[in-house]
This record gives sequence, structure tokens and C-alpha cells, in this order.
Amino acid sequence: MIKKYLKTAIFIVVGAFLNAAGVCFFKMPNSFTTGGVSGLSILLNGAFGFDTVKTMTIINIALLFIGFAILGKGCGIKTIIGTLLYTVFQLVLEWIYPMSAPFTNNTLLELVFAIMLPAIGTAMMFNVDSSTGGTDIIAQIIKKFTGLDSGVALLIADVLIASLGFFVFGIELGLLSLLGLGIRSLIVDSVIENINLCKYFTIITTKPDMITKAIFASLDHSVTILDAKGAYSGADKAVLLVVCRRSEAMLLKKLVKQEDPGAFLMITNSSEIVGKGFQGT
Repeated sequence: MIKKYLKTAIFIVVGAFLNAAGVCFFKMPNSFTTGGVSGLSILLNGAFGFDTVKTMTIINIALLFIGFAILGKGCGIKTIIGTLLYTVFQLVLEWIYPMSAPFTNNTLLELVFAIMLPAIGTAMMFNVDSSTGGTDIIAQIIKKFTGLDSGVALLIADVLIASLGFFVFGIELGLLSLLGLGIRSLIVDSVIENINLCKYFTIITTKPDMITKAIFASLDHSVTILDAKGAYSGADKAVLLVVCRRSEAMLLKKLVKQEDPGAFLMITNSSEIVGKGFQGT
């Protein structure tokens, strides 16, 4: 449980910081309206001169109440923490290094970082049922009632905001914002999938007991054993089914080869494992 809480805390803190860095250093100076409350606040600043940070704070607080009521207490608390950290990081970064102009004159390069940093941060926070508030909350609500992936739900929630950039900042920035929005949804899904990536081993062996004992001793994972027979040799064999985290895959492969050099292995990627020792527990 301590390990689980520590992972959650790290993901929320790092995710909030990456979001704040992307918005402060790349999104705001370039007026990219790539969705989110930050995008809406940039639009309101460009159209009416509203203070961007104050506008973001007001909208985020309103959406927090809505999210807390619909998504439940657990997710609401994590989102409140994420939103507060995001706001604090944003204020600190603006104080330490205020941005009066973009870092470079390369708009496309600026867009890459304006999308990549918040997308990675958002994916990390989604992975522990948190967010920085704003349209992330709307995305989580859409996901809850429709079953859509987080990235798709976020795209639906943000596309209108990005489209409004055409009317406020012109065609070029509007097109760049829409491009960035599409890329962001892909990155969010990709990062979430890679964070949860596991390895699924199918092991055909004549020494199931030895391999099973080695797995128990070194990895503390369970094994499912199926009886089988070789079609060509007619010899009795066993099929072992094992799942492990990506970081454990090399050790598991080494253990199998040590105990039975003649074992036949099939190793596949699994983007989600639900059960004891993995997600959902």
C-alpha cells in the first residue's frame, strides 16, 4: 500500500509540474489554444483582455465542484490536489521565469513542447485517476458514462476551444492549435498504454515444477499450468501462463532458460492486466 500511495503521489506531482511547464513556457507565449481551460483563458485574454491566470483559477474551481459531485470522492480529492499543485507550479514558474515572448522563433518547435509536456503530464495523472482539473474533468465524466478512452474523451472536450482560435488569433495559429490538439490525444493514449504495459509469457516446457518454483522465489508471481502433448514427439508437456511487468520480463526470460534451456517461449505485450498484483487491486 505504501508503494501504491508513493507512486500515486509521484505521478500527481510530476504530472502537475509538466502541465504547468508546458503552459507557462510554451502555450501562453505563443497563444496556442490547444484546448483545456488554459486554451479557453488564452482565448478570453486575446478577445477581451481578461487576466489568463485568474480566469483559469475561476473556471477550474467551478469544474472541480462539478467533478467532485459526479466522479466521486476519491477521484475528486486527487483532482483537487492535482489542480492545486498545477496552480502553485504555474505561479512559481511565472515568478521565477516570466515569459514576455516565446523562447524561439520556430513556431512548430514551440508547438511540439507545448503539446508534449502537458500530454505526458496529463497521461500520468489520468493513470492514477487524477487530473489538473479543467476539461480533464469533463473528459473523465465523458469516459465514465460512455466508456471512451481518456484521449478520445479529452479530444471531444477540447476541440471546440481549439476551433475558436481561428476567430481570435487567425488561421495559422488556429490550424496549429487543431494540429496540436490531435497530436495531444494520441500522446495521452500512448503514454497511458506504455505506463501500464505488461508482458504475457506462454511457456511450453517439460520442467514445469522447476520453472514455477523459480518464478515464485524471484518474482512472487502466480503461474497457471495447463497439460499439453507435443503433436510431433507425442511427449507430455506443460504450458505455463505468466504475466509480469515490463521491468521483470528479462529476469523471467532468464529464469526460464536457466531451469529449462529447451523451453519454448512466446512473449507478447499486454496494455492492461487487471487482477491481484496489477490494476484493480
